[in-house]
Parts: sequence; C-alpha cells; structure tokens
Amino acid sequence: MATTEPRRRQAAAAGVPETTLSGIPVEPLYTASADAVDYERDLGDPGAYPYTRGVYESMYRGRLWTMRQFAGFGTVEETNERFRYLIEHGQTGLSVAFDMPTLMGYDSDHARALGEVGREGVAIDSLADMEDLFAGIPLAEISTSMTINAPAAMLLAFYLCVGEEQGTPRELLRGTVQADILKEYIAQKEWIYPPEPSMRLCVDMIEFCTEEMPLWHPVSISGYHIREAGSTAAQELAFTLADGFAYVEEGISRGLDVDAFSPRLSFFFNAHIDFFEEVAKYRAARRIWARELKERYGASDPRSLRMRFHAQTAGVSLTAQQPELNIVRTAVEAMAAVMGGCQSLHTNSYDEALALPTERAAKIALRTQQIIAHESGAASTADPLGGSYYVEALTDRLEEEAHAYLDRIRQLGGVIPAIRENFFQQEIAEASFQFQSDVDSGERVVVGVNAYQEPEGEPLDLLHIDPELERKQVARVRALRARRETAGVEAAVARIKRDAVSDVNLMPALVAASKAQATVGEMCDSLRDIWGLWRETPVF
Repeated sequence: MATTEPRRRQAAAAGVPETTLSGIPVEPLYTASADAVDYERDLGDPGAYPYTRGVYESMYRGRLWTMRQFAGFGTVEETNERFRYLIEHGQTGLSVAFDMPTLMGYDSDHARALGEVGREGVAIDSLADMEDLFAGIPLAEISTSMTINAPAAMLLAFYLCVGEEQGTPRELLRGTVQADILKEYIAQKEWIYPPEPSMRLCVDMIEFCTEEMPLWHPVSISGYHIREAGSTAAQELAFTLADGFAYVEEGISRGLDVDAFSPRLSFFFNAHIDFFEEVAKYRAARRIWARELKERYGASDPRSLRMRFHAQTAGVSLTAQQPELNIVRTAVEAMAAVMGGCQSLHTNSYDEALALPTERAAKIALRTQQIIAHESGAASTADPLGGSYYVEALTDRLEEEAHAYLDRIRQLGGVIPAIRENFFQQEIAEASFQFQSDVDSGERVVVGVNAYQEPEGEPLDLLHIDPELERKQVARVRALRARRETAGVEAAVARIKRDAVSDVNLMPALVAASKAQATVGEMCDSLRDIWGLWRETPVF
C-alpha cells in the first residue's frame, strides 16, 4: 500500500472520510502488496471453493437474483393486494412482514396487541388468515420468505398447510422462514422463550425440513438486524457467522449429518451505504463459511460450503430529511449487494423513514433492482470487483476482524453463554455510540442531516393504516374461535405441551394444531406454560 500525507490532508479538506463506515482506516491509494492474494487458496473461480468470488460459476448470467420486496400491513386482504401488485410489476419472490403481535406470539385480541394490529406488518392469527393471505397466489410457482422468529414454527406449519390445500405437497414448497432466534437476543429483541428451548424449537424446524421439506430454508441466519442495531460490518459478519455455526453444532449434536441439513441454511445480510466495505463483507463471509464448514465441521458436499444469502438495503441509512435522496442511497446499497453476489434482494422504499411504503415508493424500489439487472452491466460478469487492490485488502481485513471476534465468542463458551454475558449487546452499543458521536460532531457526513440541509419541503403522501382494520381482525379471530370445534383444539394444544416436555420433534404437533384451527397465541401460550419467558439484563 502506498500513502502520502498530502493525500490524507486533501481528503480531510474535502470532507472525504479516512475510514470506512465501520471505522477501518482507508489508505489514499492501494497497490500490489508483499502479501499478495493467493488466487487458488483465497479466491478461486466463481462456483469453486472457497467461494470468495461467488457461489455459482455463471452467477447472474445463469439466473438473476430473486427480487423479493418485503410487504405486509393491515389485514390479509390488503397484503394480498400488495403482493399481487408487486408480482404484476415484475417481483419474482414474496417476502412477508408480520405485525408486532404476530411476531411476539399474541393473537390480535390480546390486551398487549392493542394499537399494534396490522401496523408494521400483516396480522396472522390462524390458518384461515394464512389461507386468505395467499388466496389466488399459487405457492407451487413462487418462493416465499417469512420474517418471523419466535413463532416461526407456527407460521411454517400454516404455510405448509396452505400449500397442501392448494395441491402442492410439502416437499415441493420453496422459500425461507427467518427463524434465527439467536439474533433476537443479540439485537432485535423479539423473543418469547429462554435461549435453550428456543434453540430446541429452531433445530426441530431444521430437522423437520431436512426430512419433509427439502426445498425449504428452515433458518435465514440474519445479520441484518445486528447491523440495524448499530454494529460495524465486522461485527455483523462475525456475530452472524457465530450464530450460523451454533445452528450447525446443534444440528450435529441432534445426530443430523452436516451435509444433510447445512445446504438448506441461508443467510440474510445488510446492504449498507459504504459500497466497497459491503462488497468485501460478502466476499469474506463466503470464504469464512466455506472454510469453517469444511475444516471444522467436516462438510464435504459443495452445497454445504456455499453461503447463499439474501440482502436488504439498510433501513437505518434512510433519512426523514430530504427523503427522495433515499432513492440514491438504496441504489448504491443495492448495487453493493449485487456486486457482492447476493442470491436475493429487497430494496427499501424512499418513504420508509416516515411510514410503511406507498405503492408508488415500493414500485420505484423494485424498478431500482430492475435497472441494476438490465441496464447497469453489474450482472454481466461474476465478482466484477475481484482483484481490486482495495477490495481484496478490505476482504482480508474483515476476515481477520471476524476471526478475532469468533475466537472471543468461543472463549466465552459459545453464542448462548456470550448472550447471557451481554457480550454482543455491549459490543453493538459501543459501536452504535461511536457512529452517532461521529455524526453529531460532523466527522461523518450524512447528506441532508448534518450537511447540505434544506428547509422542510412539501409533506409526502404517506401510507396510513385505518384503525378499522384492527377491529376487523379482532372480530375475525373471535369468529374463528366461535365456529371451530373446541375439543379438537384443546387436544391439539395438549399434544404440543406433551411433546414440549419430551424430546419429540414439535413440528408434527404444530401442524396438527394448525389444521385444528388453533391460533398463534394459543400455540405460543402452550409453550410459554412449559418453557417460561426470557428476561434480559439491560445494557446501558
């Protein structure tokens, strides 16, 4: 690397950051270094170990990434309409956002659901709701991602039942349920049960899908929310991989063959605004995953070694000030995800710092992906930034920092002991504080926020959720309870409790309860009775 002090002074005078968004020092110029990359050892061709350059040989020439826009609000009818709108405009995969009561395992008429039903996602209380959510959408022809964690097993059971009702056997259903409960304790905070039984439920899903739903991804190991909470890129990379390795270890301890289940583990990363750091992050992630699965866990199937990931542009980068500028931010972030080799992508809408997206904003976000795919040239060749002195140096640096964190986590006894020690939470809190301090001091420029400000413009036309939708959903779940066969529900819920205190896989009991029209809240309550609730020690 070559650097000169005059170049550093010029960068400072121009307001150009001398570090990445995560604080990694950036040299003014990168050149060939003495410890040059070993192509075969560190890179390899796309589709070849260690997959630094991409998981498939042809990458997007063979198949474009799935354009999977996140959608969900109000009741199932409104969300079904939005799904149809996005499919009509070229979306190639569905992604379901659930409201807070559903995420926390409460029915819409629960006291804690008041004022939250349908506000930030769609309300799903029962199999009947899931049937209406996908009415007229053939599940045999589209893959679906569901962002749900603590009650993920219940929502997966609903989806399986809807597919079979449509005539699609479970072994042909394609999609992903997020289900990454470890990242809830680390960052997002939407848990129900303590970590150990939550892990048991997650591995039950992994085992069930391995045997019954071979095209389904039972866990989307998620760094997105870790980054949204304020982590650095290296922390997102390391903490996400640590979670992934924890699921692998639990699966192996269950007696599963690592090559039987690990090919169906997928990942979900943030696509933040520092373009080159993000590209390097994805490349480092693939390399670490491949090497660890092969060398530490004994995987031999190439499918086990390929880290496939979904990316979403950074919600935390969106600004309420001059919101139209978020279109540019999203485009930069989406391009980083594509240049970094994602398999699936969601682009945020420019108005999401203020409300759920309008149809117009969601269409612009989708069109952003389509322009990148068909006009930019980014999809024409695999790993177009591979060999860049800067990108290779950043890839190596992020890999090094991630391994340092992984070593610290192992020294603490693994992910769950580290959660109980508040290790992750403290690290993220410190990184978040440092970034905000840099913004507040003006050392880090955020256009429209602490530089290039403008008077407040005309208000945007925002999406508003009609309060009547909550009353409608409450009436719906109460009508369901009135018409269903009570004895069948009680028997199904009792079976869940029996299986929870044994080592029986819980998924068959949850599928049976779904068919009996038990609600999400009733199934989650049955496990609350057995496993209790988790209370975290706050980090300040």
